[in-house]
Amino acid sequence: MTFKKNTQLTNIPIGRRKFLTYSGGVLAAAAASTLPSPAVHAASTVKIGFVSPQTGPLAPFGETDKFVLANARAALKNGIKIGSKNYQVEIISKDSQSNPNRAAEVTSQLILKDKVNLMIGSSTGDTVNPVSDQCELNEVPCVTSDTPWQIVYFGRGATPKKGFKWTYHFFWGIDDMVGNFINMWDSIDSNKKLGSLIANDSDGVVAGNPKMGFRPPMTGAGYNYIQPPIFNPGSNDFTAQINLFKKEGVEVLTGLAVPPDFATFWTQAAQQGLTKQLKAATFAKALLFPPAIEALGDRGVGLTSEVWWSPSHPFKSGLTGMSAKQVTDEYTSTTGKQWTQPLGFKHANIEVAIDVLKRCGDPKDPNAILNAIENTNYNSIVGPISWKFGDRRNPVKNACRTPLVGGQWKKGKKFKYDLVIVNNKLAPEIPIGGEMDKLG
Repeated sequence: MTFKKNTQLTNIPIGRRKFLTYSGGVLAAAAASTLPSPAVHAASTVKIGFVSPQTGPLAPFGETDKFVLANARAALKNGIKIGSKNYQVEIISKDSQSNPNRAAEVTSQLILKDKVNLMIGSSTGDTVNPVSDQCELNEVPCVTSDTPWQIVYFGRGATPKKGFKWTYHFFWGIDDMVGNFINMWDSIDSNKKLGSLIANDSDGVVAGNPKMGFRPPMTGAGYNYIQPPIFNPGSNDFTAQINLFKKEGVEVLTGLAVPPDFATFWTQAAQQGLTKQLKAATFAKALLFPPAIEALGDRGVGLTSEVWWSPSHPFKSGLTGMSAKQVTDEYTSTTGKQWTQPLGFKHANIEVAIDVLKRCGDPKDPNAILNAIENTNYNSIVGPISWKFGDRRNPVKNACRTPLVGGQWKKGKKFKYDLVIVNNKLAPEIPIGGEMDKLG
């Protein structure tokens, strides 16, 4: 099975999964019939729920969803073999609308109304956490990505000794992100006065926490950490934060915000003279996507961010055999758009889900699917996925750590701006594409 170029598709029609009572004679007739009954058809269908932000301020995280889902549906049109049976696969996609309450609502619908067998959730804690919580509550197997594992784990109230039963996650951690940020900053000269701008959302609550967030490791690396109170998403005036950073002589800036909020802040920072004193500005989440940089124009050149995945990542899909570069090339040729980092993880999430279902034996048994998740050992397009590595790749029971590097936005060739990998100390298997430059 391979993901092919995007085509116009319609969802495979499926009957509702119902338990129907037949007499022995009716059952025999149904079995003998060349046309399966709705009940038989339903029994031979496995459903995957898929929740991501396709509209709202987090929509850039879901930009590649249609491409990935269309290709997956095309690849799965003939079904998959599970045990001795062939099953049709229906992927039901729902939009969280960048709203945690909406994410919980549509997940509940997928579980209780659509009767999905396996859930997929992605794209920041505002989607992943409520999706995971609903699955844990309703005992539905769930695999998520696109959010630092601490956000999903500690943000949902878990402890290292007691994790979750039904929800599993693969992504890098806040410590990986901070490590990459520090490695990039250490490559340039600065006064090590570090300003931090953090939004009050599910990601920011953890990142801004004085014990488990940015402060301890950044202070430990020798930086004078200055963090004003976390701001509410949608804020349109950052004068107070800018004045503080200017007063303190900040030369390095970091933080965590969605692209629209960062764009507002960065515009005001330029207007009020803050950008002139900065030698580096490295933001999580806000600087991941080409449209966010294009909206800033040349003011976006030199900004730095974490890089989850790129065309140069040396991994191949265990499902299709396609390399990271082949997937990004196909995405660009099909959509005309520049690749974005969630493309790889959305692809991997589908890959892992299909691998799990193929190995579970009985897709109608939640415990069988759960057992398959727990025993995953899969080479995906974002790297190896397993919850049984037994090393730092599994910091807690329910998390699998994926590699992370640091990147900088530079003037591009094919596209106006390119995200270039400039530091790989934490993942040397991923090649560097250029050197880190100072801002300005």
